[in-house]
Amino acid sequence: MKKNKIFDVIIIGAGPIGTTFACSLAKNKLDIAIIDKLSEKKIKNPNVDGREIALTHQSVKILKDLDLWKCISNKSISLIKEARVLDGDSSYFLNFKHNEIEKDNLGYLIPNHIIKKKIYNELTKFPNIKLFSKSECLSIEPNTNYSTITLSNGKKIKSSLVVAADSRFSKMRKKMGISAFIHDFNKNMIVCRMKHEKLHKNIAYEFFRYDQTQASLPYIKNQSGIVTTASKNFALELMAMNKKQFNKKMQISFNNFFGKMKLSGKRYSYPMITTYAKKFISNRFALIGDAAVGMHPVTAHGFNLGLKSLEILSNQIKYSIKNKIDFGSPNILKTYQKELHRLAAPLYLTTNGIVGLYTSNVLPAKITRQFFLRFVNTVRPVKQTFINMLK
Repeated sequence: MKKNKIFDVIIIGAGPIGTTFACSLAKNKLDIAIIDKLSEKKIKNPNVDGREIALTHQSVKILKDLDLWKCISNKSISLIKEARVLDGDSSYFLNFKHNEIEKDNLGYLIPNHIIKKKIYNELTKFPNIKLFSKSECLSIEPNTNYSTITLSNGKKIKSSLVVAADSRFSKMRKKMGISAFIHDFNKNMIVCRMKHEKLHKNIAYEFFRYDQTQASLPYIKNQSGIVTTASKNFALELMAMNKKQFNKKMQISFNNFFGKMKLSGKRYSYPMITTYAKKFISNRFALIGDAAVGMHPVTAHGFNLGLKSLEILSNQIKYSIKNKIDFGSPNILKTYQKELHRLAAPLYLTTNGIVGLYTSNVLPAKITRQFFLRFVNTVRPVKQTFINMLK
């Protein structure tokens, strides 16, 4: 390879958003480079990370349009038929049913590592995508026509556009001088898979307790993805418990809702931090996925919003190619930024607001929480707004 190889697009990050974005561009005969610090072996066979991804119908359509949905086996997919939200010890719940969106289910549940693995496998079929594994971007120098990236192995590569998909803690975002709104909830999220005695009936649950939040995502063979959000100290206690203690604690936390519960596999802990970049673009540079907006998992929209961000940018690039416009030009990138901000800002603010309300223990908040559930459940236009987020 030439020292200063020129690509059409360089993508930083070989996670599922970065690789999906690469696949979306490869069919347009663009030369794509992907840079990731992990080895190709680890990218190809990602570790289980405990996270279950809930995909909306719109996200599945994006993957189908890219011919990527077919690579995920039906054996790995569970359907979400209904979602219920409960507050405190009340038995009243806010309910979302699949017939409200005129579909046979609300969405699809797939383990994160399977999505990573399958999409990367599809990516390897494109000869015009080059992976730079075990590599990091040391510097980026944009100019009028290209951006030049210096890699940790000493190589330099150029492209018309650099796109960062390197997590909510994006190093590339910082290198480009883009700051972000950061909300640290001072809590940790513990995720794991558990088997349980009672059937979940393909219903997802969100239990807003006063000291922690419990969520269950219905998976195959009478298993659920369990998400516990708690203070950092309590999260450490949960992680330190032996399996027997943890099983009992989860069973009690769910008020024996699922009967006996048994841990299947490991527990994983993640800090509860949301991010929103103050801008999504710079000179021949754009942010997608969590690098642009890192959502709270309570509404399960992180990956869905990431897919939408790459679709918007991909469409702008395709439009540019069709009309013989430089897709790294300011006007094209500004259009991308405007469209993503219009979509992401209300979702991000609403989600953070809900989390703030439902994790507060003060009396006014507790009263408001109960009222809010009933208000959304009974006022059709308000509920429709939330239903639209599930489509």
